Formats: sequence, structure tokens, C-alpha cells
Amino acid sequence: MTTTAASSHHLSPAFPGRAPWGTASKLRAWQQGAMEKYIQEQPRDFLAVATPGAGKTTFALTLASWLLHHHVVQQVTVVAPTEHLKKQWAEAAARIGIKLDPEYSAGPLGKDYHGVAVTYAGVGVRPMLHRNRVEQRKTLVILDEIHHAGDSKSWGEACLEAFEPATRRLALTGTPFRSDTNPIPFVTYEEGNDGIRRSAADYTYGYGNALADHVVRPVIFLSYSGNMRWRTKAGDEIAARLGEPMTKDAVSQAWRTALDPRGEWMPSVLRAADQRLTEVRKAIPDAGALVIASDQDSARAYAKLIREITGSRATVVLSDDAGASSRIDEFSGNNDRWMVAVRMVSEGVDVPRLAVGVYATTISTPLFFAQAVGRFVRSRRRGETASVFLPTVPDLLTFANEMEVERDHALDKPKKEGEEDPYAESEKEMEEANKEQDEDTGEQEQFSFEALESEAVFDRVLYDGAEFGMQAHPGSAEEQDYLGIPGLLEPDQVQMLLQKRQARQIAHSRKKPDEEADLLELPAERRPVVSHKEMMELRKQLNTMVGAYVHQSGKPHGVVHTELRRVCGGPPSAEATAGQLRQRIAKVQEWATRMR
Repeated sequence: MTTTAASSHHLSPAFPGRAPWGTASKLRAWQQGAMEKYIQEQPRDFLAVATPGAGKTTFALTLASWLLHHHVVQQVTVVAPTEHLKKQWAEAAARIGIKLDPEYSAGPLGKDYHGVAVTYAGVGVRPMLHRNRVEQRKTLVILDEIHHAGDSKSWGEACLEAFEPATRRLALTGTPFRSDTNPIPFVTYEEGNDGIRRSAADYTYGYGNALADHVVRPVIFLSYSGNMRWRTKAGDEIAARLGEPMTKDAVSQAWRTALDPRGEWMPSVLRAADQRLTEVRKAIPDAGALVIASDQDSARAYAKLIREITGSRATVVLSDDAGASSRIDEFSGNNDRWMVAVRMVSEGVDVPRLAVGVYATTISTPLFFAQAVGRFVRSRRRGETASVFLPTVPDLLTFANEMEVERDHALDKPKKEGEEDPYAESEKEMEEANKEQDEDTGEQEQFSFEALESEAVFDRVLYDGAEFGMQAHPGSAEEQDYLGIPGLLEPDQVQMLLQKRQARQIAHSRKKPDEEADLLELPAERRPVVSHKEMMELRKQLNTMVGAYVHQSGKPHGVVHTELRRVCGGPPSAEATAGQLRQRIAKVQEWATRMR
């Protein structure tokens, strides 16, 4: 009997068309490879890291079926992050003949069941109940998205207490890194040459590999900037452009101003996203869109805007709503266009038809961003693309450009001099991202302000580490060119089309006098395709040169940057093109040379 023969005879024959969530008629290459490694080594603990949408559930249930069939274990316990995912696990397991009770709370399990599906929170409340169960019978414990076991000290301790006696433990995650240093139970940490202990996976299947195998969709990120104006608690009115260099507080306030449903930024971006959805649905008729909101009030306001823009209602999913799970299921099975979800509900939203997203939350941890984008990458057939709309916020653009970077969870914070580590986020931000309820976070008091007005400007497209396009007004031909990219393309075709769109945009702008051009950043020929890494290096080089000149001249940094903009032209450094940055570097070098 082959590895999969004993475990896949119950599986749906629909794969690779539209197999139900968590089922497939045959294993993908990475699933087969992980199975073979597990069966060869027979480890007690096994950590599988696979990008969202790659099929972790199918792998885990196939392995569970094999272990049950060969009497290695007698029962299965699945631990999931949310109530909705707990039920999805039970439904997926039932389709391959494994019956899990998703409503189990106490006492003996019914004879018809092979095990239970519970949440991390449930284990945290009664760890000894689950310990007794795994002590009585040989148990496989599947820990889904195991990074959640590090969310709080009590959850981690409860998992250790409950499942330490388990016969086998299978840990799954698509995002093995955390922004804090809380250890994750049953995960092995190995010390690197730099002295930092990092999580060690037994099998890894990253987004880059999955994209090459056509297992996940390529993601096109559409970034929107714009002018923001708000009033501070002290009564001062501040105006700033989203994306330009600011203090952390100012970035937060400009970002929140953009997401205010009463301004013009959100309606413009939702309108653009709906146009993108219409284009995608020409090739994927049932494609859906999701707005990830910060709180309940915003979610309801966004749903109202969507109704005004499209004429159709949006499904609203709130994390503390008892009917959230059924609404997700209903949306998954119908043909509606839009859904709005709050915070961590995004991790429980496994709706394969989601192809367009709007990131309308101020959470800026790499963990949450990866989980949120993971809602859109689940591929059903070859050639599908995903589109995610973002505000032009430096952290988000960095995460978008590093989609294929594989990171491990570090137990020790790196000691860095000078430059700040973008992944060394505060524990407070991580706690914010992991809230299941939408309680008052106190953020309003800390950054008290009043959003006055906002406008949206199409900024750029980010794809595969490169940036395309130039700034344009919403509704312009330049913006429409990018919104109209077909929804069914191979990854290399996406790259080629984006290059063509950019060339056409540059050619179009050259034909117009500057005063008539719709672009907000001129001249166009100074914005070639430059990788995100190259742009970061240019900005870093400019800042270094300015810093050196500051020491020579005694002038403040801000004065030097302002003078460079006056002499060379163009926007702030964060929005400047590669050509503009090089021009400023040459100019400040010239100034420094004259002073010697």
C-alpha cells in the first residue's frame, strides 16, 4: 500500500478543480514529500510550515488517516484558532471519514467520533480535561496555526499541560514568525551563528515555491497615497501626504485619517477595488472581495459605502457575533461581490473565491499582514490572480515587497545599531493584532485626533519585488489601465503586462505638457522599474550623505532635505523616483565637496 492509498480513498475527486476546503483526490508534491519524510522518521513532534492556501489541512488529515489506519494513534484532537476554523476542520475531516466533534465541552466522547476539534481558548480554560483524554488513549494532536499558542502565557502553558502526554503532535502554520519573543510550545529552536535562537521547521513550503508550482495565486498590490488633514488633541490642524517621512504618531494619524469612512480616500479606493473585481469576474465569474476593517463601526460604515457604490449589500462579519461563522459559510457558497470582516476574523475566513482585498486596518505587524493576504492566495485553477489594495504606508509596502521571504520565529531580539528592525514590533502591536473581540483599545485616547479630510491618489503597483506605474488621479485613464489587468494570467504574463502598462503611461504623459498631465509626479521618464531593495538602498544612501553634510554644514536635516527638493525638484524622499534620488545624492555630494 502506498503512502496515500490508505488515506486518500475517501477524498473528493473534484481536485484540482474545486475541491472542498481541506480535501483533495491526490496529494500535491509538497504534501507527498512531507508525508514521506514523516513516515520515514516517525517523529513525536513535527512542524510543517506551508504558505496560506497551500493545503496544510489536506496534508494533516491525510497523515491523521494514515496514523489511525496503522494503529499508531487511536484518536485525534485538532486545536484551531477560531470557532469558525474549528467547525471547518470537523467538516473537512468528515469528508475523508474522520469524525471530529466540534461541540465537545466535557465528559466521555460519543462512540461514533474519532476525536474532537477545539480552540486554543478552550484548551486554556480546561487543560486538564484534554490531558486526561490524551492520557487515556493514544492521541494525535494537530495544532493548527500553532503560533497562536504563544499569544499569551496562559495559552502556551495550557497547551504544554494538556498535550505533553500526546503520542504524536503535528504543528501547522503558514506564518511561523511572531513579533514578540514568546516561545511556541512543541517547537524546536536552534541557535544560529548570530546567537539568536530561531524556530526549526521539519518541512517548509514557502510562498515562492507554491507560486512556482501554481498552487497559490500571484498577488498584485495596488498602493494608494493622497493628502490627509486632521486636528490633534491640542487643536492643531496638520496636513500631510500619506507615505512621506513622518514620526510614528503622525504616520498613525495620517493612516487613520485615510481609513475614515467620512473622507474621500476610502470611497475612492473601494470604488477602484470594485472596478478591479468587475474585471476579475470576467475570467472568474464567482470572484469575491473582502475589506479587512479595524473595528465594528468602520466595518458597518464601509458596508454602507459599498452599498452606495455597487447598489448591492455587503456581508458583514464581526468577530464577536454569534452568526459570523454561518455568514462566512453563506458568502463562501453564493455569488455575492463583497464581504467586510473585522480584525482577526480574517484568519478564519477561508473563502477560496476571494480574489480582491482592501487592507483597511491600522495593524502593521508582519504576522497579521501575511495572514490577511493569505485570505486571497488560495488558488482553484491555474492562472488566477489576487489583487490587494493598500494605503501607501512604508511598513505595508515593505511587507508587500517581501511576500516570498521566509522567516522563522526568533526567541531572542537582535541587537541592532542605528537602523531599526522593521520586524521588531512592540508587544502591544502584537496583542492588538490578536484580539478576538473588538474592545476599546485605548488608542483613541493615546492618539486623540479628528480626521478632517482625505483624498486618494493612485500611487503604484507592487509585484514580485518590483514597482510599476506613476501617481495618477482616481478615475484617470492611467489608473484604469492598471485596474483593467485581466484576472486570469500566468505570473510572467503579469510582469509583462505591468511593464507594458507602465511604458504606455510614460509615453502618454510625454505627449502632454506638464501643466496638462494627469500625473502628480513629473517628469515621467525618471520613474523606471526599480526593485524595492534598490529604492531602499538609494534612500539609505541619500540619508547617509545628508547626515554627513549636516555635520559639515551645521544645518538641520530637514533644512538640507528641503533645499535638495527646492534645487532638484520632486516630492519627499519616500515618494521620489530612483532618478530623483540619484540627482539629490549627486547634488549633496557636490555641496560637500565645495566645503572642503
